Amino acid sequence: MATFHDRQTPQNSYFGCTVLMFLLLAAVCGLFAWWVWPWRTSGLDPNAQPRPVEPRGDYAALEKTNIEIYEHASPSLVQITNLSVQTTLFGMDQQIPEGVGSGFVWDTDGHIVTNYHVVRGGNAARVTLSDHSTYDARQIWAYPDQDIAVVWISAPKRKLVPVQVGSSHDLKVGQITYALGDPFGLDQTMTTGIVSALGREINSVNNQVIHGAIQTSAPINPGNSGGPLLDSAGRLIGMNTAILSPSGSFAGIGFAIPVDEINRVVPQLISHGKVVRPRLGVQLAQDQVAQQLGVERGILILKVLPNGPAAEANLQGTRRDASGQIHLGDGIVAVNNKPINSAKELTAAIEQYKVGDTVTLTIVRDGERQDVQVTLQAVD
Repeated sequence: MATFHDRQTPQNSYFGCTVLMFLLLAAVCGLFAWWVWPWRTSGLDPNAQPRPVEPRGDYAALEKTNIEIYEHASPSLVQITNLSVQTTLFGMDQQIPEGVGSGFVWDTDGHIVTNYHVVRGGNAARVTLSDHSTYDARQIWAYPDQDIAVVWISAPKRKLVPVQVGSSHDLKVGQITYALGDPFGLDQTMTTGIVSALGREINSVNNQVIHGAIQTSAPINPGNSGGPLLDSAGRLIGMNTAILSPSGSFAGIGFAIPVDEINRVVPQLISHGKVVRPRLGVQLAQDQVAQQLGVERGILILKVLPNGPAAEANLQGTRRDASGQIHLGDGIVAVNNKPINSAKELTAAIEQYKVGDTVTLTIVRDGERQDVQVTLQAVD
């Protein structure tokens, strides 16, 4: 019996190699296609997932202070919209917004403090509290010389959170400052900086000199005017008022009216509707005239007004005798030991006090220095 064995022919072997090569080529092409697919070249990844969140940890000490000050002081911040009343073609009055500024709550009786230039020129004003409730101003009292105004609204006491009042006479350059306000109409913002300088002089809107202004690096922009400037204890130390900038936007130099001046003026506006200014009851010679008369020291008194503080203190004015010879009056050289070099300085020094205060004037009379006590009275 014959036995037969299967034998693979060369044709079958060639076919198998071809199939294997085709499969390898397909695999290489597929890998290449996957590699050059659009999500590989465009940065897209269809399997992208959110990154895991790292625990933050506790706030830094300065951050805690910033947050605490904002949360504590922001309820005292208000937005003030200056309004003008215009009559329409149909004879109806319409309130037109003229500008937006900032302010802060002074007390629970509805008195709001802001800059005079924030409410200047308007017929009305609207106050927006921190909870976004709005109230129309019932009264506005102002002291343009120091760019200070008080707006009175009728709001529930529970909604009025008075700002904590500090002092400005003991500030130091380098202290941290916080400026709160509504810049460009944006609601409730806070910026931080330092006290850059003290004792600056800036001009009010009626070109009177505001003495003792605080210079700060805390950003102050349009709309910040009237907002509070705070120290690191969250106390009011000034009111944001002006910037020095060629472009009109903040350039690192901002100014604030010192709180000591605000605390002097605001109670008078609330009590009288105006500032009752103290006076000495004298007419002073202009500095140039005094020099022409040979006065070497002090501010020359030309005339002592009758029944005034100076008359009661026996101060002497300049007079001419029967022969026509001029006898110079007293020259004021200091107020409470603070040297005075001009009539403007004397006026500014006296206005730091209240009606009824007694000040010590150092005068020069017949070449001799002496101190005189003068009790200030109100300007008529």
